[in-house]
Amino acid sequence: MEIQLPDLALKQIFSFLDLFGLLQASQVNKHWNRIAESDFLWRSLSLQRWDCSNFTNQHLGTHTWKQFFLHQRRKELRLALAQPHNFIYKVTKNIAYDMELAYLSGNSLTMDEQEKSIICGVSPKQELCAWDVQEGTMIWSSPVQEFYFLNLVTLPQMHLAITMDQKKTIKVWNCQDRDALAILRMPESCYGMEAYLTKDGPFLTVGDAAGNIYTFTLPGLRDVSKVTASQYGIVFLHCSPDKKWIFACGTYRRTLPQVFLTESLLRPSEGSAPLSTSLPHKLCVSACWTPKVKNRLTLMSQSNPEKKTEFVTFDLTTKRTGGQTVIQVHKIASFQLAAHLESPVWMGANDGYTIVFTNGPYLLLFSITGFLLQRFEDHQAAINNFWVDPRYVLTTSKNSVHVYMWEEGGRHPYLRNCYRLENIWHDPTTDDCISSVMCDNASIVLTVTVSEYSMLVMYSLNT
Repeated sequence: MEIQLPDLALKQIFSFLDLFGLLQASQVNKHWNRIAESDFLWRSLSLQRWDCSNFTNQHLGTHTWKQFFLHQRRKELRLALAQPHNFIYKVTKNIAYDMELAYLSGNSLTMDEQEKSIICGVSPKQELCAWDVQEGTMIWSSPVQEFYFLNLVTLPQMHLAITMDQKKTIKVWNCQDRDALAILRMPESCYGMEAYLTKDGPFLTVGDAAGNIYTFTLPGLRDVSKVTASQYGIVFLHCSPDKKWIFACGTYRRTLPQVFLTESLLRPSEGSAPLSTSLPHKLCVSACWTPKVKNRLTLMSQSNPEKKTEFVTFDLTTKRTGGQTVIQVHKIASFQLAAHLESPVWMGANDGYTIVFTNGPYLLLFSITGFLLQRFEDHQAAINNFWVDPRYVLTTSKNSVHVYMWEEGGRHPYLRNCYRLENIWHDPTTDDCISSVMCDNASIVLTVTVSEYSMLVMYSLNT
C-alpha cells in the first residue's frame, strides 16, 4: 500500500472487479475511493448487467453512473425483499381464453421510482388491450379485429406491441392511438416472432410456415432481408441478450437448429446469404441463451418413443478465415436426464453454468454437466407454469405462486426461495388453472383459466 499506482493502471485493475469488489476497494483509502467512484468503472458494470448501450449522460441528468447502477439494482431487489403482505392484487375477467400476455413497460432503465407496469393481451372480442397492473384497469384497447390474433410480442423500450392474426397480417401498435402504426400482409403464417432493439434501431424478425426468416424495421415494417432457412416451418426464434445472435428452430425436429449472426440479417450483402451455422443436435424442443455469459446457448432435446431428455450447451464465436467471417460452434457440456425423471416442459438458464427446470412438483437446478445442485419441494401439486428471467424464477401450481431469486455472482445457494403467494383469489366452486405467469421488478401477473372464461390476476408491490 506504500506504492501508489498511477490512476490509469489502478482503473484498469479495478475494471476486473464485480459490484462487491468495487465497493470494498472504495473503502481502502482516499486514492482508491476516488478511482473506484469513477463513471468509467460504473458505466462498464452497468453495460455488463443491462442493455443500456444507448443510455447517455443526458438520460442520467445530475446523477452519476454509480447512482444509476445502485438505483437499478435496488429496483431489481424490490420483488425479492418483499413479503406476501406487501402485495395488493387486482382481478379482471375480460381476456381471451388461452392467450399469452407480454409486458409493454416495466424494468425500464430510468431513475423514476414510480414506474408503471403495463401489460398487453387480447380481450374475448379480439381487441388488443393494455392494462395498468398497479391500478388493475384497462387503459387502452384497439378496435375489434375481424380475425383472431395468433401471436403477440412486445418491444417495451419503444412501447410497441406486434401482432399476427389468422389472415397472416402483421400489425404494429403503440397502444395509445386507435389504429395500427403499420400493417403488412405476409404470404405465409408466421409462428416465430422476435422484436429487439439494437444500436442500428428497432427490428422485427419472423419465421414463417414455409421456412423463411424475414427481418423488418420497426415501427414501419420496412423490408430488410429474407432468407430461406429450412424446408419446414420456423416455429421458434430467440434473440440472444446482447442481440448478436438469433436462434431458429423448425417444426420438423429432426432438422438441425440454426443460429444466425444478427448483423448479417440487418445488413444483408447482395449476392451472399446471411451468416449462419447449424447446431449439431437434433430433436430440439427448447433453447435458452445465458444472460450472464455471452455467446452461450443451451438446447433441450427429447427423443420419442424413449422419452429421453438431453441438455447440450454450446459456445459460439466468429473468426476471420481467408478474408471471410465464419461461425464456430464449440460443444462445452452435455448430459442426459435420469430415466426416472419426467421429461421437462420448460427450462431456463442464468449464469451459463446451471440449468433450471421443473419435474412434477419439484424445481430442479443442475449444472450444465449434469450434477444436481438444488431441489426445491415447495409445491404440493405438479408445477403447471414456469418463468425465468435474469433475476427471478417463478413457479405456479393450482394453489400458489413461488418466487425464487438468482444469487449474485453464481454463489451458493444458486437459487434462493423468497416467498409464496397464496391462491387468495381462488373460487372453490370453480375448476381453475394458472395458464401463464410473468413478472417485472414490481409486479407479478397470472393468467387464470376457468371453465367459462380467463382472467388476469395482477399482484403489485404496495409502495
